[in-house]
Amino acid sequence: MGNKVRVGAIQAEPVWLDLQGGVRKVVSLIEQAAKDGINVLGFPEVFIPGYPWSITTEPAIANTEFVAEYQANSLSRESAEMDKIRASVKKAGIFVVLGYSERARGSLYMAQSFIDPSGVIVLHRRKIKPTYTERAVWGEGQADSLTNVIQTPHFGRIGALNCWEHFQPLLRYNEYCQGVDIHVASWPLFWDRPENLPGSYNSQASPNRLTGQFMAMEGSCFVLVATQILTEENRERTKLTNVPFVKTPGGGFAMIFGPDGKPLVPAFDPGHQGILAADIDLGDIDYARQVLDVVGHYSRPDLLSLNVNKEPAKHVHYV
Repeated sequence: MGNKVRVGAIQAEPVWLDLQGGVRKVVSLIEQAAKDGINVLGFPEVFIPGYPWSITTEPAIANTEFVAEYQANSLSRESAEMDKIRASVKKAGIFVVLGYSERARGSLYMAQSFIDPSGVIVLHRRKIKPTYTERAVWGEGQADSLTNVIQTPHFGRIGALNCWEHFQPLLRYNEYCQGVDIHVASWPLFWDRPENLPGSYNSQASPNRLTGQFMAMEGSCFVLVATQILTEENRERTKLTNVPFVKTPGGGFAMIFGPDGKPLVPAFDPGHQGILAADIDLGDIDYARQVLDVVGHYSRPDLLSLNVNKEPAKHVHYV
């Protein structure tokens, strides 16, 4: 291919439970990315209005009002707020994968909208299986969310997944079959925990970053890991005041990986806010796939294959 692209992965704190403030911060980050010459920008999971960790650290009954406020400050896909974001993308002339909590009537979904340089949402998807306690807040994406790669005129084929979707091997393989070149891995915030605190190893920052590195190697694609952080002043706002593994400022683990899994930039400190940026050459993908192409020469579809349902279910069938 030989196409040069400047990519960016955001590591930043959301404006917690504040839709209008979240829109302003998204716009400011898009403007900063444009100044930095970035062509493709990846946002963290549910950056608007932030990831509500208290759904895991507190009982559901104690979060009733919190979740109601969260729902009120989630972003509708077709709204004046989204129009502001799309206008900022058009002005910047870049490609953005935006992660947000999508409000659709009475339900919420963990959404990613792919917005092209003209400000048009060219692809929209929802997390197909919210993880663990997330299922008490967000609904599941339907079959149309399995289409998660879009061909762009100048930046190759761009794909995206949310958080623990990266632990689903069939979902990853489905994306590789769509020919992804640049993958946006949208994550919330995670911390590494001391050994004396309970919790599984794979629910920490370091192993979650490794999923992006492995996906880069397995799929021979560039991976942008975008994450959130938390500052001390927002502990109370997020109901995390007395949670021992939460370190502030912290929670970030953003990174950019090449198609052979190599980290392309130094990592930020876990509490640093900014945009990781790297200049990449899509032609490097060819070198990686010469050796490893899991949907081509390094596959055996006669022995192992994947069945994918691309038809979303309907609530009502009219006859």
